[in-house]
Order: sequence, then structure tokens, then C-alpha cells
Amino acid sequence: MNKLVQINIVCNGSTGRIMCDIAKKAEKEGFQSYIFYGRGKPSKELNCTRIGNNLSVYFHVFLTRFFNKHGHGSYFATKKLVRELKKITPDIIHLHNIHGYYINLKILFNYLKYEYKGKIIWTLHDCWSFTGHCTHFTIVECNKWQGKCYKCPQVTTYPKAFLIDTSKKEFQTKKKLFTGLNNLTIITPSKWLADLVKKSFLNEYKIEVINNGVDLNIFKPTCDERIYKKYNIPKNKKIILGVANIWGERKGLNDFIELSKIINNEYKIVLVGVNAVDKKKIPANIICVNRTDNAIELAKFYSAAYCYVNPTYEDNYPTTNIEAISCGTYVISYDTGGCKEQITNNKG
Repeated sequence: MNKLVQINIVCNGSTGRIMCDIAKKAEKEGFQSYIFYGRGKPSKELNCTRIGNNLSVYFHVFLTRFFNKHGHGSYFATKKLVRELKKITPDIIHLHNIHGYYINLKILFNYLKYEYKGKIIWTLHDCWSFTGHCTHFTIVECNKWQGKCYKCPQVTTYPKAFLIDTSKKEFQTKKKLFTGLNNLTIITPSKWLADLVKKSFLNEYKIEVINNGVDLNIFKPTCDERIYKKYNIPKNKKIILGVANIWGERKGLNDFIELSKIINNEYKIVLVGVNAVDKKKIPANIICVNRTDNAIELAKFYSAAYCYVNPTYEDNYPTTNIEAISCGTYVISYDTGGCKEQITNNKG
């Protein structure tokens, strides 16, 4: 039986659902599937093993915040991961987001480069793999990653560091570790990201575009009036829906706040994924819903919405857009990343 190992920061959220969907499909095709993840809750349906623990994550965060050494912590956790990989002897190792305070890059990639003999697939969900620090650079219009990163304008953004700028050194470290693998294929969900990768030091690899997909058994028109009562949503309003794992300037939270000032009484904005901190700065006329990992409930929100608005300023190939479209809801989004690639028949 062929063996597939996948590694990602989480088992939930957009990247987590993508990974778990791949695992389920692989098992149906006869693969033995293994998932290794860094934080959050595991899938109850799949074979999931956490990498490290809360202590190793917190220490990795400490190294990142005070010394900007993201990817240099989790030493013992990654050593243990490599030992597990050697026991499993997978035919395919599929990497997803390997940033997120849970992987030691040098240990993992030395194993992949010098010991592992199977196939490696790396799905890039953002730009972190070929920059000196950041996951996205559209807002600050920075193209230093095409040559040599230095003096990063986003040191205080994820993966956040307080004082030290190590972007020049980290760029060189990533280039050294991430290049020279003979058995690596890079997958990007959008042509937009593929074009960026071709301009980076990762351009030595085969690059394929495979769009993100969603489970159409879940994300389909799903009418359930209980959603209105549960979250005190007026049934006589047209819902303008927004969904995000983490809200902020990059995801367009300020745009929703401004929109709430100009729409008439016919509409009601509902934002899903709002945490306690963001909720304090959101006007009372916007309905805020906590983050949910319940895909069935998300489908109910999409289906109840008059339209789904995604004012994201930096993105790759937003899964939420596809989820909304699959539920029969029109999508309004900025021309960001691969968003325009999701338009079919001139309709989003």
C-alpha cells in the first residue's frame, strides 16, 4: 500500500480543510494516509499526529518575537518528526504551510534533501517560502525577494518580530535549504502565485497550478432558517457576508466598517471569524460571529447571504470565494492575487 504523509500547521481552516480533503481522497484511492500538524485540533476522521506541544510552540514564538528566528525553534519536535517519517517510509511527502512556530527548517530539509528518496510535493498557500520574512508583499509593493531581501518593511507583521530584522540572512537560509532537492514538485493554487514563484529562487523546480477545491457535498445551497435565530440576524434584511480566519487590514475589515456607514436599512453586514479584540472596534450595526470550523454551518451562512464580499488586499486563491459560489451566492472581491481566476462565464 502506498503511503502519503502531509504536513501543515493546522487541520482546520482553509489550508487544513484542503489537506484533509486530499487525505480522504487518497484513502479512497488506496493510500495509507498520515497527517502531521502543529497547532489546533486534529481531524477525528483521519490519522493525525501533532508535532511538538504547547511548550515547544511557545518557545518558538519567543525565538521569533525577540530574535526573529522563525523556523529555527522546535528542534526536538522536528527530530521526533523525522524519526516518525523514517519509520513510516512514505512514498510521498506533501508539505503545506511549514511556517507557524512548529517546524525546524534545517532539520526537516536536511532530511528531505539528503536522506528521503520518495516524492515531495509542496503546495504554497502564500509567498513566505521565497521571501526573507513576510507571507505577502502586495500592500507594501516590495519586490526585494526577486533578488536579495534586506531591510524588511514588514518585520512587525506575521511572523512578527519586535526589534531585529534578519530578512537578509533568512532569505539566504531559505534559498540554501529549499533549493537543490531532486524530487520536489511545487503546486500553487493560482496562476498568479505560479508566476511569482517562477521569478524566485524556487524556479528550478517543476511548478504546477492546481486550483483549490471544496467539498460540493457540503458547500451547496443549504437553506436553514435556524441560522437567523441562532445569531439574531433579521430575516427581513439582505445579508452582506464576510468570512475570515483572522480579520484585519489585509482582509479588508476597515472596508467593511466604512461600508456599514453608507449602506441603507435594507442590508445587514454579518462577519464570521471575528475575535474579541476586533469586535471592540466594529460598529454595533455589524453582526459579529465567532470563528467556526463547522463547514456545514458555513454553508448555511453562504446560502443565507444576498452576496459574499471579500475585500482582501492580499491573497492567493481564496477558498471562501469558491465556497460561496458553490452555495449559489454571488461574490464581490477585489482583483487581488488569483481572485480573478475564479470568475467563470464572466460571473464571480
